[in-house]
Amino acid sequence: MTKLPRPLQTSSTHALRAISLGVLLAWASAQAQAQSLSELVQQARGHDALWQAQQADARAAASRADQALSGLLPTVGLSAGVNRTNTQINLPQASTGVSNSVQNMQLSAQQPLYRPANKIAYEQGQRGMDVAQAQIESASQNLIVRVSQAYFDVLAAQDSVQVAQSQKQAISTQLEMAKRNFEVGTATITDSYEAQSRFDLVTAQQIAAENDLQVKRVVLDQLVGRVGTSPTRLASPLTLPSVMPDHMQSWVDTALASQPQLRQAQLALDIAQLDTKKAEAGHKPTVDLQAGYGINRYPNGFMTPSLPAGTRTNAAQIGVVMNMPLFAGFAVQNRIKETLALEDKARAQLDDARRNVEQSTRTAFLGVQSGQAQVKALEAALASSKSALEANRMGYDVGVRINIDVLNAQNQVYQTERDLATARYQVLLGQLKLRQAAGVLTDDDLRMIDALTLPAPVTPALAIAVPAKPASVPTPAKSAKR
Repeated sequence: MTKLPRPLQTSSTHALRAISLGVLLAWASAQAQAQSLSELVQQARGHDALWQAQQADARAAASRADQALSGLLPTVGLSAGVNRTNTQINLPQASTGVSNSVQNMQLSAQQPLYRPANKIAYEQGQRGMDVAQAQIESASQNLIVRVSQAYFDVLAAQDSVQVAQSQKQAISTQLEMAKRNFEVGTATITDSYEAQSRFDLVTAQQIAAENDLQVKRVVLDQLVGRVGTSPTRLASPLTLPSVMPDHMQSWVDTALASQPQLRQAQLALDIAQLDTKKAEAGHKPTVDLQAGYGINRYPNGFMTPSLPAGTRTNAAQIGVVMNMPLFAGFAVQNRIKETLALEDKARAQLDDARRNVEQSTRTAFLGVQSGQAQVKALEAALASSKSALEANRMGYDVGVRINIDVLNAQNQVYQTERDLATARYQVLLGQLKLRQAAGVLTDDDLRMIDALTLPAPVTPALAIAVPAKPASVPTPAKSAKR
């Protein structure tokens, strides 16, 4: 086969460059309004329902702790009332009716002096606040990972759309060349059919990729509570940050010391042990300080003993009251057995949580290491694929390669670029998940991701460079059709 005549090749190249320029301009406009990962996470904190529910639960835990404090503080009550009594007295000589009324007011106060169960309940309330704080930390890290997952999903879907568009443009150019070569007699109709088949296939792939992008955008929009989110793309070329420290056991030790879920399990065991102590307090006495002041007024006097009208009595009292439980039908003993069993359950759940934390941390660490190795392999594969594409193009120009070889090489380059971008996203997301497994994921890690994004619109990572001018083309000559 011979190369395409220079005028046709030049026009095709210019058309491809014009289309690419339009895509770049549209992409640059969207990039100028893109949101960083930190911005999207901050917006999600003001909208995400799970995060809002966790914050409300933390406020409820603080209120429960305050309720437990009331068992150690004094209680004061005021009561008042008016009573009227009609008395009918029947005597042998006559009957007499007497009407009496009394107005009373009572002020009473009680201060617990020794109530071990109330003190333990207060300590449990404090542990409950610690549990709520650990849940807040866990929910915050979970929100970061969920938003990051949606963020990278959108970027990966955008890459898939861009790959489909780039493939479609390249195949369209190859289809045009195959048709023209067939018209001038330098190629068979098979090349046109193969290019047309690839063009139709990539059109279907583009439709599917665009639909997947819309779905991924909806997920991200729902998380952050806004429509039309546009994640900032990563810079290219990109150097992925390394994992520090580069030792699995260091991450496991950090997880055992900092993981919020593990801290929740430890606090649950502490609360269960306090429940046992509170149940044992059922055998102990309680001591309270009680005081009261009462006023009784009789506007019409009182019959027995005979009191004049308008009598008023004032009474004050203060004392210490002790209550000693003697027998409660074995309720205390059975309650202690129950709390001991629940204590064993909490201890087993703590052991299970510790094993799960170790496993998830090791898995996350190995996943990041594997992802980094995969990125290096794909970078080498991309360089090889580009070299193979150039070789196939040159072979097609001189007639030693057919159109399907060029199409396969082009497809290999685009797919490798897409796989490389996806692998990079997975490595960055894996690093966030590793820090989440260790319990040390913070907003500083988001700023690390932001530092890897594009500071200004530049050439997209997946775009294949178009030569500024076509290579020199020899004079066309007839050759045997393949």
